[in-house]
Amino acid sequence: MFDIDRWIEIFQSMGKNKLRTVLSGFTITFAILLFTILLGMGNGLKNTFAGFFSRDAENAMFIQPNRTSKAFRGFQSGRRIEFKNDDVEYLAKNYAYEISSLVRRNRMHVDFSYKEEKADYELLGVDPGIQFLEMATPYKGRFINQLDISKKSKVIAIGRKVEEDLFPKGVSAIGKHINVAGLAYKVVGVFTDPGGDNEERLTYIPITTFQSTYGNNDTVHQINLLYNPDMSTDEAIAFGAKMVRDLKDKHNISPNDQRAIRNTNRAEGIQETKGVSFVLDILVIFISIGTLIAGIVGISNIMVYIVKERTKELGIRKALGATPVSIIMMIMFEALFITSIAGYLGLLIGTGVVEWAAPMLEEYFIKEASVDLGIIIFATVLLMISGIIAGYLPARRAAKIKPIVALRDD
Repeated sequence: MFDIDRWIEIFQSMGKNKLRTVLSGFTITFAILLFTILLGMGNGLKNTFAGFFSRDAENAMFIQPNRTSKAFRGFQSGRRIEFKNDDVEYLAKNYAYEISSLVRRNRMHVDFSYKEEKADYELLGVDPGIQFLEMATPYKGRFINQLDISKKSKVIAIGRKVEEDLFPKGVSAIGKHINVAGLAYKVVGVFTDPGGDNEERLTYIPITTFQSTYGNNDTVHQINLLYNPDMSTDEAIAFGAKMVRDLKDKHNISPNDQRAIRNTNRAEGIQETKGVSFVLDILVIFISIGTLIAGIVGISNIMVYIVKERTKELGIRKALGATPVSIIMMIMFEALFITSIAGYLGLLIGTGVVEWAAPMLEEYFIKEASVDLGIIIFATVLLMISGIIAGYLPARRAAKIKPIVALRDD
């Protein structure tokens, strides 16, 4: 392996046949480069689909009433369904095991102002559990709590972007009063949200304050909940469907009416994401294997050609006393050296291209493109082994040729 004379012969052979060496290496480099780019883009697409559901907790459901589309039990179609506080109590009573947190949610767009700054934001009346459902994190002050609900306090938690829009730079919103549609609310917290800028332009007040101030009723626009995280995806989907059926029965809605009550179930989204990720994995694997096979075939053909081209040279070596084993080892080491260097070069270039292109690819919905170095290294080693095998088979045949026959080769 570390015979200096053998390596000197290998480098001399490569130096005398530069084009042959470059073509051999290019095949490997291009195969690994293409494999790396495809893998990186495939991972980016999977991140994109996963990101569609990253704004909320994975075990979340969002139940929203609508208008009926079918007549049922003497009620005409087109009837507007409204949830009340007692619907929330009904779910809490009948699904105590399945539900870990229930959140009422009302919403409206109103004008906000602080001194001279004005803007329009979405005002949401919520229960404290919304913080965990939306994965909002207070980084100043606190969130809405149960005492605020009980007292119907005029307090508000605002998103980071709302503070930036309304308050001068360097001025904290905590403890300040902002004008919300003519009413003063005390800011008790500023939060961040993984959903990004849009989610950080939301504002939250106690649901009881919302109901008493804007309508003086117990209407609930949307029921949000977190189901038991111990449930499997299939169990969560089945639970969501059963809960909607029970709510339809409670509100005299046809079981076949798909519009009256809508349930956005994260479990269904996760299931769809897994399906899409599986398809993407299969597609990337299929294309990548094709790329690797093309590289293997390419390097094999080149090695066959190289050995055939060197038949006379090998005959001379045998005539001068070279053994078949030494000839085979020389060709195999040359193949190993070329595939190793070329494979490593393809790995570096491919990884660099993916990292360089990752920010630009986000404009095309390919988020955080990245590569798994373990898989790339495995592919590189596979091509190296293929190069060694590709060099061994023709070298073995060439080593068996008699010197007199090899010297006559044209």
